[in-house]
Amino acid sequence: MRVFGDDLDSLDVAARRVATVLVAIPRAADVQYDPPPVAPEVTVRVRPEALVRQGVRADQVLAAVETATRGTRVAQTFEAGRTTDIVVTLTPDARSRPEDLRSVPVFSDDGRLVELAAVADVARTTGRFTIAHLGARRVQTVTANVSGGDVEGFTSALEDRLQRQVRLPAGVYAEIGGTGTAQRLARRELLRNSLLVGGGIVLLLWVAFGEARRLLLVLANLPFALVGGVFAVFATGGLLTLGSLVGFVTLFGIATRNAVMLISHYDHLVRVEGQDWNADTARRGAVERLGPILMTALVTGLGLLPLALGSGDPGREIEGPMATVILGGLVTSTLLSLFVLPVLSLRYGQFRRLAGESATPSAR
Repeated sequence: MRVFGDDLDSLDVAARRVATVLVAIPRAADVQYDPPPVAPEVTVRVRPEALVRQGVRADQVLAAVETATRGTRVAQTFEAGRTTDIVVTLTPDARSRPEDLRSVPVFSDDGRLVELAAVADVARTTGRFTIAHLGARRVQTVTANVSGGDVEGFTSALEDRLQRQVRLPAGVYAEIGGTGTAQRLARRELLRNSLLVGGGIVLLLWVAFGEARRLLLVLANLPFALVGGVFAVFATGGLLTLGSLVGFVTLFGIATRNAVMLISHYDHLVRVEGQDWNADTARRGAVERLGPILMTALVTGLGLLPLALGSGDPGREIEGPMATVILGGLVTSTLLSLFVLPVLSLRYGQFRRLAGESATPSAR
């Protein structure tokens, strides 16, 4: 997580408090807070009243200090096609001690030479070697790893403890980032898009069937898939990850396809082949759709089985849980859609020939 603020000392205090809270949370590992390194410095602070009294501008003081410490390029020489800069600066002996800078001459506006000590204070101090910024704001970073899985739950626990236990200095605020926050945002976006797509699918099914009973029969197949997916999640640790949600979305699509295939075939048997809607027709429709439904389940399952078996391997944080959920849901969805959905269709479905339609007996 990142701690933002303007005052560097307040940032250090806030980051230290956050690191203390992180260490106390279960499953937190490798908590790291590295305060910025401190290096010796020489501070030159001009005195505005002295500048006015001596007739010296602040930029003249800065230019003199830069020339004395870093050097100023005043000319160039050319020899054998090579350019060499000529730099004016103090000799190493003359600037070996910071106190020697006090005697650096500075030109005033009227051409007089004034020593640096007459217009500025020179002192040995310590300062930060680096100051981290993010988005033009000063920042301190505290990092930690999570041992044992649920990163999003760990992030929620951290947010709760920060609100209850940590009092940040004035002008300092904290932002939690990393994997947990990214997963939460991705989950919200996935759920929102899934609801929109689900509404569109229901609308298309209504247009295709034109009857509420058949639409409800198709939707009734979704809980069949949900049973196996939920069981698979609990069997693998009970963590509902982003990959698991993707698996549920995919699983619902397969379950809807199987239900549409069966309901459409019932309608074909009654309206085209002239069968009466009874138990024999329901049984025949399930048997004739047994092959396509089983083939879909077997091909999908065999393709996802290697991903599910290696779900704990690095790099399979998304594909592994997704494959596990789909495999678990395929088992229950296939079995229940072949045995339970025909019973529900026989009990609540209404399949009949429309007025004016004539049956076309099939050659058997």
